[in-house]
Amino acid sequence: MKFGVVIFPGSNCDHDAINVASSYSETYQLWHKDTSIPNDIDCIILPGGFSFGDYLRCGAIAKFSPIMNEVIKFANNGKYVIGICNGFQILTEAGLVPGALIRNNSLHFLCKDIYLKTENTNSIFTSELSNQNILKLPIAHGEGNFIVDDNTLTELESNSQIAFRYCDKDGNVIKESNPNGSVSNIAGVLNKKKNVLGLMPHPERYSDNLLGYNDGKSIFDSIFKNLN
Repeated sequence: MKFGVVIFPGSNCDHDAINVASSYSETYQLWHKDTSIPNDIDCIILPGGFSFGDYLRCGAIAKFSPIMNEVIKFANNGKYVIGICNGFQILTEAGLVPGALIRNNSLHFLCKDIYLKTENTNSIFTSELSNQNILKLPIAHGEGNFIVDDNTLTELESNSQIAFRYCDKDGNVIKESNPNGSVSNIAGVLNKKKNVLGLMPHPERYSDNLLGYNDGKSIFDSIFKNLN
């Protein structure tokens, strides 16, 4: 399998994503103005950062980059896309996953470690996890407050599209463990086909023992084992 990492002006986690992905397989760097995606890419990563300076809404300008037309076709053809932090925001703006991401309820930028509970282990992104796995990952965002209307939340629940929820270190999904006000403590969602994942925490930042934690590696392990 091969990864592709899209680089937008303002991306600042692109090389983190490239470093992790290239430890598994050959990884292409895709520029936001590219108008095609190599045929042998199996999974695209939209990395974190501040695409186009986060002017307007986060991800609202990036969705108009030429590469996004190809990413949408790529996803609609059943190939795999993961959007991390700003990448998640871009996915919502592009309509590849439901919902929207707005200002944290504290109105402050948050940069800290949080805990995640895996809610769906039946996707290529989570198959190496179990519902008992509590992941410790970092967040770094000002607009990570995930919102949907009540009907969409019901659909997400019934279709098992909720991939991760914020929890405490013991796996309890409680209000106190929710860093940004996201509805139902949602930290990551899948599309209906389960081939697109958006999540706010940064697994690529905790995927190397040299960094002190490698909980994020399990997500990349899942992708590689399913697509290799």
